[in-house]
Amino acid sequence: MSIFNVELKKVIDDSYEIEIGYELQKKLIADINAGLGGNIKKYVVVTDSNVKPLYADKILELLISNGYKADLIVFPAGEENKTRKTKEYVEDTMLELGYRRDCCIIAVGGGVVTDLAGFVAGTFGRGIPFINYATTLLAAADASVGGKTAVDTPLATNLIGLFNQPEKVYIDIATWKTLPARQISSGLAETIKHACMADRKFFDYINDNMQAVFDVDDEVCGHIAQENCSIKYKVVMKDELESGLREILNLGHTVGRAIETVSEYILLHGEALAIGLMAEVKLAKKLGYCTDLDETLVQDILEKAKLPTKIPDYIDREKLLKKLYTDKKVKNGALRFVLQKGIGDVVSFGDNLYAKEIPESVAREIIMSM
Repeated sequence: MSIFNVELKKVIDDSYEIEIGYELQKKLIADINAGLGGNIKKYVVVTDSNVKPLYADKILELLISNGYKADLIVFPAGEENKTRKTKEYVEDTMLELGYRRDCCIIAVGGGVVTDLAGFVAGTFGRGIPFINYATTLLAAADASVGGKTAVDTPLATNLIGLFNQPEKVYIDIATWKTLPARQISSGLAETIKHACMADRKFFDYINDNMQAVFDVDDEVCGHIAQENCSIKYKVVMKDELESGLREILNLGHTVGRAIETVSEYILLHGEALAIGLMAEVKLAKKLGYCTDLDETLVQDILEKAKLPTKIPDYIDREKLLKKLYTDKKVKNGALRFVLQKGIGDVVSFGDNLYAKEIPESVAREIIMSM
């Protein structure tokens, strides 16, 4: 018997730019012309049925008019369509259209589109480049930045996926003007989460400028987008693959993701997250990390953002408790929660440890109280 040692040490630079601006379609094409995609001449624009007529059609037109082979692949809008079946549809369509490893995906849309298209890019031909063109506040705050890509299953959200960094991210604030107020609220939930975990000053800024966000004020929304990216970047830069610190970005998500799934996506991601944030701050208060005032401030800002703070009556509490165990932070069968410390910080439970084991009985008490 013999042993052959295969040495595969890798040094990879996954750095990329995030450009925040207004009406960035032509800038995207200019960057591609300047070599953003390398020497690639074939592009697949992946989008959903809502975004197609608003922005994706224009990007496709610009690609073709600039001499690139380009096709548009569209799937029905909605979190319920972020599935393995949709991923298969995108992949099969790309193959039928003749695309192989010499192409690049441009994801145009919100978090569902960027999550799914980034996952496709990571596995198609064993990996092709992709670019994110974010068209929602939610995508700008969360999904388009950080390299997490995934699909949902009937059991849980985002459990099947991979880390895959884009070539570049474009955050086009002009696209927010076409968003329904409910979608603005949904994006504000991730924004408020960032403030709760990392920046009290940002928390107060959001609170003081809430109406300006709904009005899509250029200056305020530009600042919101920049702060979201800054907070998330500082975490991802230190822990790209979620070995510890990056778990803090899951603040509120243990309950939030479970509610989103149990509601069968009646609730938008941000709406479910808002309820999860309230459950988390109640738990943090019970454990002595937050005060009554902290809880009140979190509830007030969520309600000001037109977000729910209570579990809807149609949610089966027992089913919700069971669904908590599908959370990615569960280890050895134990529930684990990220907890905020006051407003603007999170609790560290040891060296590179940011989630605490919580008995089901305690989680049950919090959920039943909401």
